[in-house]
Amino acid sequence: MSSSDAPMQASASALPEGITDSNYKPLPGRLGNLTVPQQHALEKFKKELQDEGVFVKERMDDATLLRLILPMRRTFFPSLICFICLHRFLRARKFDVALAKKMLVECEQWRKDFGVEDIVKNFDFHEKEQVDKYYPQFYHKMDKDGRPIYIEQLGKLDFQALYACTTQDRLLKRLVYEYEKFITSRLPACSAAVGHPVETSCTILDLKNVSLTNFYRVKDYVMAASSIGQDRYPECMGKFYIINAPWLFSGVWTVIRPWLDEVTVSKIDIVGSSYKDKLLAQIPRENLLKELGGTCQCEKGCSLSDEGPWNEAKWQKLEAEMSNGMVNGNAA
Repeated sequence: MSSSDAPMQASASALPEGITDSNYKPLPGRLGNLTVPQQHALEKFKKELQDEGVFVKERMDDATLLRLILPMRRTFFPSLICFICLHRFLRARKFDVALAKKMLVECEQWRKDFGVEDIVKNFDFHEKEQVDKYYPQFYHKMDKDGRPIYIEQLGKLDFQALYACTTQDRLLKRLVYEYEKFITSRLPACSAAVGHPVETSCTILDLKNVSLTNFYRVKDYVMAASSIGQDRYPECMGKFYIINAPWLFSGVWTVIRPWLDEVTVSKIDIVGSSYKDKLLAQIPRENLLKELGGTCQCEKGCSLSDEGPWNEAKWQKLEAEMSNGMVNGNAA
């Protein structure tokens, strides 16, 4: 490649205010590390959405969020443009504006059809403690890069007991509720805690004692959940560890893999029972469950603790101030 062909950095792609981590270096395609063509693609994407009446200011305009946050004079930022959907959808489609727009427009229609806003405001997963006994799925603290850790223990699945206390429809609504909370609360809180934008999760899928019979019973939910994650909340996966993968997992993987795009597949690290060192290389020992090789033992159980910076008093106070600012219009 000649020097004239090398990608140029966009002058408008400066690091956001509020970064306190002096070692932070944004990955390519993130705010602070955009090429000129990528910056132009972002501007074109936004303009076309505005012209076509698809642009949703509350969720797609970084300036709106900045007006809410910066007047508070806090060293906090909501991952800024990094987690805002325009960037996520553009990255998911390699900055191809036409493909990103198609993906986002389809997502907006899905949000209306699925009732996402109503789920965010009104959904109550009252069977949470019961479901946790039969299919644990939970967020728990951060990895070494500040990502919220998401753990799913498919090997503990009890299909009959699970669907005696809930339904697939409610499980999917809970999934969407958690994705929305992940973007609007967990990521901003983690960003504030580590001093740089955090926009992805660190996922651990534990297959200890999983059986093919149980997997195929819950396959429809797993496929639907994978589709929602890829198509409606793209570019949210950072690290993904599949641990305790038994020999029969190759058969399960054959079923799952065609449902995943290659970018997603490339982020998945499949290991057997010798996973401890790999997890501890990414996750502080005190943040990792004892049963997974760490030292954490939350008083009422890690799976129900929702332990993380998003539940700390200082963050909850800030969220309340943000909410009041939005309601009263004081932050504009």
